[in-house]
Amino acid sequence: MSHLLTLNAGSSSIKYALFERQAMAVAPVLTGQVEGIATATGPASHADALGTVMRVIGAARVTAVGHRIVHGGTGFDHPVLVDDGVLAQIEALGPLAPLHQPHNAAGVRAARTAFPGVPQVACFDTAFHRAMPTLNQRFALPRALHEAGVRRYGFHGLSYESIAAQLAGLGVPDEARVVVAHLGNGASMCAMRGGRSVATTMSFSPLDGLPMGTRCGRLDAAVVLHLLDQGRSSAEIARLLYRESGLLGLSGLSSDMRTLLASDSADAVMAVDYFIEHLARELAGMAAALRGIDLLVFTGGIGENSAVVRERVAQAAAWMGLRLSEGASTGATGVLSSTDSAVQVRVLRTDEEAVIARHTARLT
Repeated sequence: MSHLLTLNAGSSSIKYALFERQAMAVAPVLTGQVEGIATATGPASHADALGTVMRVIGAARVTAVGHRIVHGGTGFDHPVLVDDGVLAQIEALGPLAPLHQPHNAAGVRAARTAFPGVPQVACFDTAFHRAMPTLNQRFALPRALHEAGVRRYGFHGLSYESIAAQLAGLGVPDEARVVVAHLGNGASMCAMRGGRSVATTMSFSPLDGLPMGTRCGRLDAAVVLHLLDQGRSSAEIARLLYRESGLLGLSGLSSDMRTLLASDSADAVMAVDYFIEHLARELAGMAAALRGIDLLVFTGGIGENSAVVRERVAQAAAWMGLRLSEGASTGATGVLSSTDSAVQVRVLRTDEEAVIARHTARLT
């Protein structure tokens, strides 16, 4: 019996999942997470963290490893086998996703050392959005910049691919106009039709669009120019926008939605209100890209678990004819909309690991 291992390496953790390799499919065996990398109480490096993973999976015979890679740039529009050249290209994209890409690459390097000779597969979050119409990939900038890579890439693609597969399995017709809200510490929305991306809220980097745990979301570019004129360095501005803004920056308390919802601090309340307001605005924008909306899907840590957020978004979108049923706050996955709602509302649990495992099995 052989197995596939999937890895999602972050700055201080590695999420992993083990799958049994079957004739035409993969079956999940176990999932887990190693936390505290490079902290006083955790593993010293990603290689050490992967050693912990190997001890957990024990005698499993790993014949391929699949990796989540956040940014694929213009060069990767589908999963690929990793070689030295591919890894170098992944690392070169680090400045476009500084919270993720360097750590994704570190996970690949650690796995290549831990499993010598075993095929490694890179699965890119941006690849799903390469199907977007060219119009929705452009900025209003000269063509030369677009051709040089300054364009809307979109992210959370593995999550959206997972939801698209689930919707197909549920019999949602190809012509349905679907907006998926992936809401977590990182948050975005995607307008989909026929299981393909039409438009999305994140663009050149995972910084754009919705406000997030510590990321600012949509921001007037002149703010960055102003901060530069005020003498702040690019590194200081990057830290501000990626690590000190969003829900944390607004509230001055926490990036965790659960903490903010439990707080009576005026700034915490304002942070939640800001999040809901911009969810409502971006939902309208995604519906406009589809010229209407038939189905809204909530997923991600907040989307799957916060009935309060879902209810408040529904209230803000009532003008679209969106209605939740009585008891929709139970938190269970399934249909949440009432029978008289013009828009169906669902909660689905995303499974990025299964998407990575399927791609890895196909390529190896």
